[in-house]
Amino acid sequence: MAWNEPGGGNRDPWSGPNNQGPPDLDEVIRKARERLSGLFGGKGPGGGGGGGTGGPGAFGIGILAAILVLVWLASGIYIIDEGWRGVVTRFGQHVDTTMPGPHWHLPYPIEAVEQVDVEERRSINIGFDFAGGTTTRYNPDEALMLTKDENIVSVQLTVQYEVGNPAAYVFNFVDPRQTLKEVTESALREVVGKRNINDVLSTDDLLTEQSGETSVESQQNNEAQAEQAVTASADIALATQELIEEIIGRYDLGLELSEVNIQRIQPPEPVQDAFLDAIKAREDRERLINEAYAYRNEVLPRARGESARIEQEAIGYKESIIADAVGDASRFTQLQTEYSRAPEVTRERLYLETMESVLGASGKVLIDVESGQPLMYLPLERMLRQSGTRLPDPGSGDSGSSQTSSSSSSSRNSGPFSSSDRLRVRGER
Repeated sequence: MAWNEPGGGNRDPWSGPNNQGPPDLDEVIRKARERLSGLFGGKGPGGGGGGGTGGPGAFGIGILAAILVLVWLASGIYIIDEGWRGVVTRFGQHVDTTMPGPHWHLPYPIEAVEQVDVEERRSINIGFDFAGGTTTRYNPDEALMLTKDENIVSVQLTVQYEVGNPAAYVFNFVDPRQTLKEVTESALREVVGKRNINDVLSTDDLLTEQSGETSVESQQNNEAQAEQAVTASADIALATQELIEEIIGRYDLGLELSEVNIQRIQPPEPVQDAFLDAIKAREDRERLINEAYAYRNEVLPRARGESARIEQEAIGYKESIIADAVGDASRFTQLQTEYSRAPEVTRERLYLETMESVLGASGKVLIDVESGQPLMYLPLERMLRQSGTRLPDPGSGDSGSSQTSSSSSSSRNSGPFSSSDRLRVRGER
């Protein structure tokens, strides 16, 4: 029978016994408090106000407090992974930097630990951002810079860094990464601003950007420029890295630079064609200069060798002429001595030697005879040809002269006329 039907006695389920109404909330809280007090040794439900503290209740509170203390102390145990460092702070002040492994610190709120990855290689980009994956988005506000000669150039740079000092990285700056990016952009603008446009532009990057590939001629030009210590891009990257390291060292940023790379250097888009023409002209100039140097290096050694050869020949010719002159002088001196002793004999000998040198190479001999007698002709050329002996040339050296002298001597000795006859005939003439 329902409570509100006739004869149900009007028993309201929300009413207490004897229909006293709903229970009082304060009464429920009071009863719960009395039960907890009884559990830990407080007043019992019927103890009134004169009850004391019980032994079992105090023991329970001690155990609970000990458990809570142990849990609180255990919360200070932590483990540092390999490649990480732990920065321990006590009431917000740095007190220690822990290495990889298990450690313990005073629990919160006394001490706290912030773990920092010191082996992760992070990077920042100047002049471009990654829009997603490998897609890049050009950032002209960061890329466009002014050179020393008031030209505008677009530079894109990447800096890779690691955490070197975990404590300085955590405490010295709110956002170390953003600070490093601003320092990098400032340093790059300073380095570029101290150079002219020709010293900043990377020829290889611009030509590759325009043609899509490096031509053979460009490669040859690059090889010709290999005498330089570094390229324009590498020079700018090195100077920028040194300046960044100097600044972050003063700031104590807690970072260490791993690598600074120039991704691209090029003039603004509207003037790239003009710059490309200028760069090609400069490369042609360098190529012609290198070709001239190569030609010089090829010709000069050959000319020096030829000059040395001619000089040695001249020295030899000089010594030969001097020796001949000395010999002639000595021979003349000796001849003068002999002539002073026997003038007639000397004149005869000189005449015979002269005629021998003049007629020695002649193939025909005409012998002077007395008037009215037949002229005698000796075919020496035919006689020598039949005997297999070659007639010496008129300009031959000593051998020809010796052969002529011997033949002339034999002709003189075996001929019908002696030397006195020839002298006589010459005297008659």
